[in-house]
Amino acid sequence: MAGLVGEFEVKLDEKGRFLLPSGLRKQLPPASQRDFMLNKGFEDCLTLYPLSDWEQISAKLSKLNLFKPQNRMFFRLFHQGAKQLALDNAGRLLIPTAHMERVGLVSEVMLIAYNDRIEIWDKSKYFNMIEGNMADFADLADEVMGDLDNGEK
Repeated sequence: MAGLVGEFEVKLDEKGRFLLPSGLRKQLPPASQRDFMLNKGFEDCLTLYPLSDWEQISAKLSKLNLFKPQNRMFFRLFHQGAKQLALDNAGRLLIPTAHMERVGLVSEVMLIAYNDRIEIWDKSKYFNMIEGNMADFADLADEVMGDLDNGEK
């Protein structure tokens, strides 16, 4: 799959459901438009993976040497709380209450799509995180991309 991209603002209903935006859904191959795996993200967000992408990540992680303590801990922490979800007939996903509480989701939510995942953020936390890091963006770009050589001039 080509990488997902975009920011989408959605609202949670009283049950914790949101409508998956059509602009995001259209980026997914037809076989990946219904089933997802929800997990905690690396920052204060949740991460939603199309099930096929989750399975690819899990296959890579299954190759870790689980006799190494740090590998076991990463495996546990990465999979802790993972929950399979499916779109309902109206195109909505239901976020379990425990997951909503974990990252403080209430009503206004941002879906941030990149690569093979969709981050689910509380809207104000997302924009605070972005604003807090914009001043360092140039330095971060240099650190991450500065030595990247694609053989292009």
